Amino acid sequence: MNEARTASPRARLFWAAGISLACAVFLALGTWQLFRMQWKHELIERVNQRAHAAPVSAPAPSDWPSLTADNAEYRHVQVSGTLLLDRSTLVQASTQLGPGFWVMTPLQTASGDIVFINRGYISDRKASTGSGTAAAEVSGLLRMSQADGDLLRKNDPASQRWYSRDVPAIAAASGLAKVAPYFIDADASPAPQAGQPVGGLTVIAFRDNHLVYALTWYALALMIIGRTWQITRKTRRNPAQ
Repeated sequence: MNEARTASPRARLFWAAGISLACAVFLALGTWQLFRMQWKHELIERVNQRAHAAPVSAPAPSDWPSLTADNAEYRHVQVSGTLLLDRSTLVQASTQLGPGFWVMTPLQTASGDIVFINRGYISDRKASTGSGTAAAEVSGLLRMSQADGDLLRKNDPASQRWYSRDVPAIAAASGLAKVAPYFIDADASPAPQAGQPVGGLTVIAFRDNHLVYALTWYALALMIIGRTWQITRKTRRNPAQ
């Protein structure tokens, strides 16, 4: 009876291999999360430096193909040209001022290229976004075009219902060509006028839970090690059980 209850050498080998593999995986995942945490902190520092630096010229068409979120997002830029107010598009927004809309207005540069400007927030779809054209020099944060809609709602160009700032789709719906693959979140106006879009509401935030994840993986590894030690100790004390 006692011999039947005693694990065979092969079973003990498989058990040890499984425990070792599980611990190695959990430890590797925990260490990977620490590397991710370091990368995230460097990213946050880099973005903060970009956002608070003096504005530089917005990327020209020759630079557009090389732009990525990693090398351009939240860069503080400036551009001048003519705002095509009649061709503004409203995109649903949730801001610190409440729900409403972003006013996305195309700006035509002297070379004829189009850069969309997020002029800011309005609370009412029926609010005036301006008419005609207006010369402007805009500074703000460069943002890369956003994917079609959100998790629950897709953009509906035919009905002019937009849930994300999808620059190519908005440009196509507006009949615009030679459009930059990014838009600019306009800085806050030093003297905002009543009824005008409120700029400067960009929220720069990154989820940083990597330390919690790392500790979780390390804790799982320690739990396995601790439980294995308990079982081994009990077996050595009572080898016949």
